[in-house]
Amino acid sequence: MPSIGDAIELLDSWYRPGWAQSWDSVGLIDGRTDSDLRVIHVAVDPATEVAKEAVTGGAQLLITHHPLWLGGVDRMSGPSGEVFSTLHDAGCALFVAHTNADVAAPGVSDALADALGLTDLRVMTVQDEALDHWLVHVPREFVDSMLDVLSAAGAGRIGTYDRCAFTVEGTGTFRPLAGADPFLGRIGEVESVMEARVEFVGLPSERAGIARALRAVHPYEEPSFAVTPTVTPSKRGLGRVGELPEGIPLRDFVTQVARLLPATAAGIRATGPADLAVRTVAVAGGSCLELNGDACRAGADVYVTSDAKHHRAQDARLPIIDVPHWAGEWPWTAALGRRLRDALPGVSVHVSRLVTDPWTMAAGDRVDRMP
Repeated sequence: MPSIGDAIELLDSWYRPGWAQSWDSVGLIDGRTDSDLRVIHVAVDPATEVAKEAVTGGAQLLITHHPLWLGGVDRMSGPSGEVFSTLHDAGCALFVAHTNADVAAPGVSDALADALGLTDLRVMTVQDEALDHWLVHVPREFVDSMLDVLSAAGAGRIGTYDRCAFTVEGTGTFRPLAGADPFLGRIGEVESVMEARVEFVGLPSERAGIARALRAVHPYEEPSFAVTPTVTPSKRGLGRVGELPEGIPLRDFVTQVARLLPATAAGIRATGPADLAVRTVAVAGGSCLELNGDACRAGADVYVTSDAKHHRAQDARLPIIDVPHWAGEWPWTAALGRRLRDALPGVSVHVSRLVTDPWTMAAGDRVDRMP
């Protein structure tokens, strides 16, 4: 039977913690990683009713998109404290994948694009990958064991591959000085040894952990290594741009979006002429209206996102379809549920259908009426 730790290792490989924004709070928030895992519950919000639903359903792990807390916490009262207590008392762990899931591939925007029937997806706002380039010298017989340990610490991950490295062999030389405790050689004598130069990459956020693992596994008293920060293009980023099977008027596409996404009291609203022909669509789950320029440059006819503000919607460079924040991100929970079922056979995965959008009432369409 898999453990909670097994699921978290999987989730961290899909939504790497180092991809999250610096202000974000992602990963395991509470819970024991060594506990057996039989039931997973997935939801957008760590709301009180979601926590109770997870506990009632016998979940050992609740995965949410939105964090329980952002910023400092100085007391456990209020709704967030109730959520924490409900989960903790029942032994249900809480895991969050937020801005790291927003930029993952596949991630939140892929799920939204798939839900709307878009094809030929491409990243709307590509984010370059900040990476450390590591160079390590080690006796050649220690290469495999060292790479096994460093891989477990996060080194050598490139896309959907891990333990990636390049090695070349040569002769290393050194002379131990007084006070040294050399693994090879004698004090005051020059020593030569067949070594391998090993190169690999790692996230800057994992640099300290990789360095600790390197020092722990390397046979030398003073390992020889260098770390060079670098940047490389990636296949991930915010938003997606895709195509509809055929062009349709904006009014019909808005209706289609409303039909394909979960219903909420607030509903869906749009800017732009109703008869505008729509074929190329940009989407971004969550509050991403500020990226409308990127959507326009990507050739989109319309941009689907959430939390549009009055002036920004007026000034946007293309029509905006403003969907409720919760509804635009719910497809990711369904997609994650399917992915977990495939990866963890024998574990029951439940996706919450509770509507946790904060808006509970709307007065109706008043476009053509004045008081």
